[in-house]
Amino acid sequence: MPTALVTGATAGIGLAYAHALANRGFDLVVVARNESRLQDIAKECISKFGINVEVLGADLSDRAAVDRVAKRAAQDDIELVVNNAGFGLNEAFTSSTVEDEQVMLDVLVTAVMRITHATLPGMLERNHGGVINVSSVASWLSSGTYSAAKSWVTTFSESLATQHKDSKVHVIAVCPGFTRTEFHERANMETETIPRWMWLDVNHVVEKSLRDFAKRRPVSVAGTQYKVLALVAQYLPRPFVRVISNVERKR
Repeated sequence: MPTALVTGATAGIGLAYAHALANRGFDLVVVARNESRLQDIAKECISKFGINVEVLGADLSDRAAVDRVAKRAAQDDIELVVNNAGFGLNEAFTSSTVEDEQVMLDVLVTAVMRITHATLPGMLERNHGGVINVSSVASWLSSGTYSAAKSWVTTFSESLATQHKDSKVHVIAVCPGFTRTEFHERANMETETIPRWMWLDVNHVVEKSLRDFAKRRPVSVAGTQYKVLALVAQYLPRPFVRVISNVERKR
């Protein structure tokens, strides 16, 4: 069986990827900080899908932990890597601490870079496999350091997809909008003012991304509303994008 490594697998999009890939017959390496929760997920997936699940507890803000995950991602049995782990800060840049900003950058950017750098050479040598990097529609906006970090992830993924388009190895950026997960609650973000039509179902986001990955698309955006937003954000003059970003930030 092929094996997929999924970071941030204990909840939300990461958990949905674990379930979707297990349902497709992948064995799993599940990665997150909360090892007891990972053990529960492993038992669930083994029982429900009859697969093998390896638990790898790791805090991806810690370089040594990232390198342990990267070393596992580089092994020959890994067919797919899903870089999903992440979080947001519900504070303006000048109000947050530089330590918190650094941790976010370490998880959203450095961990993604190092894990991808570890796994791609082997995949290219085998000429098979791929990487799914969970970014955000915020990557096309100008809405703080989270947006800036996700912009790196989207550009990074598109670049690799282009560089290796003639191989059987593919990299995709998944750019969801507001998705019903624990993400906003963990960041203490106010969500009551967000209209219902702006919310996406987490399983829809994941299933669409896997279809787009199979079609070798460099970017996956779920939901008509976010396809329109992504199109507008990418092609409108930047002054208009900054206005849109400011409105979104105030929601």
